[in-house]
Amino acid sequence: MKQTTIKNVGRSDFVNMGPIKLRQPLPTQDIEMVDPFILLHHYGPYQIDELNNPFDLGPHPHRGFEPITFLIQGEQLHRDSLGNESIVKAGDVQWTTAGRGIVHAEGPTKSFVEKGGTLEGIQLWLNLPAEKKMIAANYQHVKSDGFSIVKSQDEKVAIQIIAGAYNGKSGKISTQTSVNAFMIDIDPDGFETITLNPKHQSMIYLLNGNVTVNDTIGLKQNENQFIEFNRDGEGFTIKGNEKSKLLFLSGEPFNEKVKSWGPYVMNTQTEIMEAMRDYQQGKMGFLPVS
Repeated sequence: MKQTTIKNVGRSDFVNMGPIKLRQPLPTQDIEMVDPFILLHHYGPYQIDELNNPFDLGPHPHRGFEPITFLIQGEQLHRDSLGNESIVKAGDVQWTTAGRGIVHAEGPTKSFVEKGGTLEGIQLWLNLPAEKKMIAANYQHVKSDGFSIVKSQDEKVAIQIIAGAYNGKSGKISTQTSVNAFMIDIDPDGFETITLNPKHQSMIYLLNGNVTVNDTIGLKQNENQFIEFNRDGEGFTIKGNEKSKLLFLSGEPFNEKVKSWGPYVMNTQTEIMEAMRDYQQGKMGFLPVS
């Protein structure tokens, strides 16, 4: 196998989002986007209780992309203008296709806040191509036990197939574009070679632990946690130096101009203005404050 080389190695520094402090490995000053992936936020772990709950996000709109949540710890309530209401628990994934517009709200459930606990997750923004930016909105919620698992030969690496396909197993999420999303758990001394789609842009993000990629690059929490790969090989190797968790993402790039503002991701400034107008006129639906 021809080893895929590494294009960028990045940190996951903290940024302030209103009252919330979270990690943002994408975008950074050095990496604007990994087409078609626009933004990656790693929020938490936060200790949530009745006196400390900064992550209660009220109704807000989206258009032109797919906001995705991988919940690592805790419990969240999702509500949206399509009429969906679901409790997302640790290990679950919610995949929202905003398309022409959706209004949604999310935050820790009332029972979770009352009893207290740890909240942690990944918020990913996946772009939609120009031809699909105005498709009908959709929402998918898959529970943690609904995903297929591929294990390494030494059984120390478990690859959860969320979207796309790997080693003959497919994810439960229906995707609008060619994309793979895997959650990878590695035990100490676990080793695996991850094959790549040569048409995809690929990256990995370390949530916790300590791993070595391609026998040369180390990823460790609070140090380098993010790698973007070139498209010049067939795959990469990963070794666990301690118990670790990573998110692997790959997708076929659109190579289109991207114009974003707040909760909208479009191709032109005119389309951004139209999105703002349509939301104000109620064309993205309504969602009352709970």
